[in-house]
Amino acid sequence: MARERADLGFSDALDEFDPEEWGPPKGRAANDKPVLPRPEKAATSQAAAAAGFRSREPKTAPDSRVGEGAAPRRRRTGRNAQFNLKAKPETIAAFCAVADRQGWGLGETLEQAVALLEREFSA
Repeated sequence: MARERADLGFSDALDEFDPEEWGPPKGRAANDKPVLPRPEKAATSQAAAAAGFRSREPKTAPDSRVGEGAAPRRRRTGRNAQFNLKAKPETIAAFCAVADRQGWGLGETLEQAVALLEREFSA
């Protein structure tokens, strides 16, 4: 036994519905998006500032500096193992100063220090 659907009161409006009226304008495919002119960067920055938005872009390029005037140490070296330890701030500063003077990365400085310790204490 089939149940009849309840009348919701708008079946007459469906008879008059023309899907062509809701399609894209003539000469444009359904999946084409309208091309809008790109606003100028100054205008978008001004509108964002007026609305209270803050930029998440970095003010300067990030690098791994320990102190002012330190050279950036990011480069590909093939080192991929993490080694964490705690040290006094002055020990870290001295370690980084040696790396900066020699032009080494921190991993290379550690390798040089280990080699020096092995030579010194292997006898």
